[in-house]
Amino acid sequence: MNKEFEYFKLWILITPSLIFNTLHLESQAHNEGFRFPRKGSPFLDYPMKHGGGCTASVTCKRKAFERQPISRSVPCAACMSPDMALSYSPYKERRVPSLSEALRMLKTFASVGATRFDLTHTNIEGEKRGFRPQQSMHQLSNSLPKLFPGTTARRNNIIVRPCGDHVHFIQLDDLDEAAVSRVGEAAFLTIETSPGNHQAWIAMSSLPQGEHAKDFVRRVRKAAGADPSASGATRVAGTTNYKRKYEPDFPEVTIIATAPDRIMTAAQLEALGLVAPAEPDKASPVIPLRPHRREHTGSRERQWPDYERCVAGAPASKEGDGPDRSMADFFWCMLAAQRGWTIEEIASKLLEVSEKAQERVRLRDEGYALVTAQNGADAARRRQQGRGE
Repeated sequence: MNKEFEYFKLWILITPSLIFNTLHLESQAHNEGFRFPRKGSPFLDYPMKHGGGCTASVTCKRKAFERQPISRSVPCAACMSPDMALSYSPYKERRVPSLSEALRMLKTFASVGATRFDLTHTNIEGEKRGFRPQQSMHQLSNSLPKLFPGTTARRNNIIVRPCGDHVHFIQLDDLDEAAVSRVGEAAFLTIETSPGNHQAWIAMSSLPQGEHAKDFVRRVRKAAGADPSASGATRVAGTTNYKRKYEPDFPEVTIIATAPDRIMTAAQLEALGLVAPAEPDKASPVIPLRPHRREHTGSRERQWPDYERCVAGAPASKEGDGPDRSMADFFWCMLAAQRGWTIEEIASKLLEVSEKAQERVRLRDEGYALVTAQNGADAARRRQQGRGE
């Protein structure tokens, strides 16, 4: 009886200490970015081996944040220190998007006149997973807190396209640090989407619609050294940029600078040297290319440009992994328009010859071919006007 009483006293003394230590460790681990496995949670399809002080020779499975199996075993989170656990990429990936940074970005857009946003979800492959058009600031403020928790688990990107009734937005994409410095006095928002890769946004008033606006935006992008084919949509600040090429260390979209209420005019941009000269009246001669295909329309013979030669003559891509396929597609469409093909015919043919256009269709971006054909036809028309034809 005395022995049982002693055991009971020992249990009373030890149990509170064990409970306190367990709760303290779980709280510390949660603050560091991961949780201990819990009973009833969804699990991965691969085992994790206990170790680092755990004496039980059993196998456990960690709560799933990736769907694909991992071919190797990794130590269980319950057996690691927080620093050790966060060094493993499955744990490292479990960061929560910053809602405050996202709202700060949207409020900056609203300060210069953005009243609506098209909201798009894409997965790591660039495939569209959801779309909500014409969302107000109030609607986004309510929906983002509900959308953010699932982005890390699904590896989804959140993308917005700002719209305003009395303002024109110019997106300057793929800027290096030197280019960011040049446009800093004109931009109301500057973000970094990946290491060394920046976006700057300029808001303009009194810019007419139509061809004049398109030409002015093109000249601003040319002067800034930005991507001429920027889409006008951007990743939300505070979220993770999920692209295969960044795996496994996905970068976070961060705000570099903001200037709320900054709206520029054409004269101000020209004074800052951010408007390239208009194209000269006489365009440079076009090098004739070997025909790829011939078709007859009555007595008139039309020839398709050689797409492979357009690819070979294209500048290198920014990633340095080959020619810039977008520029090759654009140049090919311009040549096809000069030879008399319609925009619809060019878009249809581009889907046959261009791997990039085919890839965009697989990613559910069916408008790429038509937009590229339209831009090529516009460029061909400007050249004809410059020659006085």
